Amino acid sequence: MEMEQLEKEGIRDASEEVSRQFKTLINDNDLDTLKQLQLLILGRLQDGNAVLSHFNNFSEQCFQEISGDLYKNTRLLRSMKTDLDYIFQKLRSMKAKIMATYPDAFPDRSTMQLLDQRPDLERLQ
Repeated sequence: MEMEQLEKEGIRDASEEVSRQFKTLINDNDLDTLKQLQLLILGRLQDGNAVLSHFNNFSEQCFQEISGDLYKNTRLLRSMKTDLDYIFQKLRSMKAKIMATYPDAFPDRSTMQLLDQRPDLERLQ
């Protein structure tokens, strides 16, 4: 038991000596400056976290307000695309029938490209 006590005291004495030696290597003013800088950085980080938390709450609230409109508009656009695809399909079939019946009704492709400079929306897919 006494051996353990002596060993613990030896370790404590060695720790205190290392601590004293370490303190002589570092200037107290530098330690104070370092501590103040750490506190300043901590304050800035806490402020930043508060701002980000507020922004996240605000963004969530805004999204909840517009999510219904966004869903409704998305459904409307999908419906419009389906309708337009159907319309273009009908127009292509009508044009094919007209060209079969009246071959001179439409100009050939080389003159058509000169007349119509709009982009072909069907090829963009």
